[in-house]
Amino acid sequence: MILSLLPTLNACLNAAAAVLLLLGYRAIKAGRTQQHHKIMIAACLTAAAFLTSYVIYHSQHGLSRFQGRGPVRPIYFTILTTHTTLAVVQVPLIITTLVLAMRGRIERHRRWAKVTFPIWLYVSVTGVIIYLMLYHLYPQAPVAAR
Repeated sequence: MILSLLPTLNACLNAAAAVLLLLGYRAIKAGRTQQHHKIMIAACLTAAAFLTSYVIYHSQHGLSRFQGRGPVRPIYFTILTTHTTLAVVQVPLIITTLVLAMRGRIERHRRWAKVTFPIWLYVSVTGVIIYLMLYHLYPQAPVAAR
């Protein structure tokens, strides 16, 4: 796979995770437990695929510098900082919430999910926003051929 396609793949995986989270939330609110279970497993697998792709890309490419200037710069870095911080926090939250569900500890699962869900959704949505800002709204200038 071409390395330059991975940021787009990562954004698509983030968007898919956000959609799956919303579908899973809707399913559980409607009492469709089995559907919720399947959707949330899909969300976890999507998140794992994202994390794998993200690590591969950044281990090969390194950092991408934000090119925006003016008032958009602090907005971007605020989104990036909260996204990054919560992305680290969400990993143990997701694992704990998933393990509780799989062990049938539904009441504890529900309590953890009330914290995990909004953080995971925020991280997924802001991941797409960061991608759009970094690669489409304020992209790096192409390197000139020598």
